Amino acid sequence: MSDTVATARPVAEATREPGAGERDTPARPPRQRDAFFDNAKYLAIVLVAVGHAWEPLRPGSRAVTALYMLVYAFHMPAFIVISGYFSRTFDGSPARLRRLVTGVVVPYVVFETAYTLFTRWTSQDPDRPVSLLDPLYLTWFLAALFVWRLTTPVWRLVRWPLPVALGVAMLATLTPSLGHDLDLQRTLQFLPYFVLGLLLRPEHFRRVRRRTARILAVPVAVCALGVAYWAVPRMNYAWFFHADSARELAAPFWYGPVMTLAAFGCSAVLVACFLAWVPGRRTWFTALGAGTLYGYLLHGFVAQAAKHWGWYEPAWVHRPVGAIAATLVGAVVVTALCTPSVRRVFRCVTEPGMAWAFGRRGAAPPPGDARA
Repeated sequence: MSDTVATARPVAEATREPGAGERDTPARPPRQRDAFFDNAKYLAIVLVAVGHAWEPLRPGSRAVTALYMLVYAFHMPAFIVISGYFSRTFDGSPARLRRLVTGVVVPYVVFETAYTLFTRWTSQDPDRPVSLLDPLYLTWFLAALFVWRLTTPVWRLVRWPLPVALGVAMLATLTPSLGHDLDLQRTLQFLPYFVLGLLLRPEHFRRVRRRTARILAVPVAVCALGVAYWAVPRMNYAWFFHADSARELAAPFWYGPVMTLAAFGCSAVLVACFLAWVPGRRTWFTALGAGTLYGYLLHGFVAQAAKHWGWYEPAWVHRPVGAIAATLVGAVVVTALCTPSVRRVFRCVTEPGMAWAFGRRGAAPPPGDARA
């Protein structure tokens, strides 16, 4: 959820004609992308799309609901942890702020408007106004990323950033009056995962990729699936959405802080298991990791259209073969939307250059300033 989600694209600094004062400065070579993180982003965005494909299949299927709960326990946390990790260099400089505007603010405005109009057309909410303060569907991630990244310098100054972020998230669950402005409830409840990403270093990712970690991840994942299956009739899995306060989930107020800590611990373990099995070498889908924000923002139109056009109405779709088919379609669709050809078409609204809107101080940041 991103690009969720950490894209670092090469810039033309190494090949452009140097300006005044730059003649004696050696050109900076483009930074090579890390295959591990591109693989992780692609696999995470596939799980996001598959989760959305499973949504209409949950009623009447305990197995699908258990899988849905398990995936939602870690796929967005993984996306957000990676986003935080690649936000470590954000310092509020003009170049970084320019990237924040072109890579987060502009896509948010464009897709928030597009999703609102699409929702009107599909008659899900024909009277919904276009409001940039009330993120619709998938766009909450861009609004949250904007807030998280702006606060990055603060978290780098705080002595105990993760405990403080957890405290903020816990207090958010006690505050139903936060409302829907910029989906602040979800922004604050997911904040600890972003801060965790800020605190991670390359050696931490190397540890979870060791053979021992990969082996341990298997029984942990199996046990987690078993617990999810057991919890389906006993637990409200909306806690993993991090979108509502305890009162809004019809729970006692003290459930909020407790579930915040429990969900964070559970999600952190599952994120580690997920990363343990992400391949570190280049694969056929590694290049698609650079386009995960495209897949994230665009697949929502397909997911909503599927409901509007009645793709889930046939009885066979709600049987095991239907769940398998929905899984494959969701994975194939989001994979296609991450391809370079789709990126070329939509780059003007997802990664616009907008050199005309910025002065010289807002020059493009060096490679490695990831977005999602």
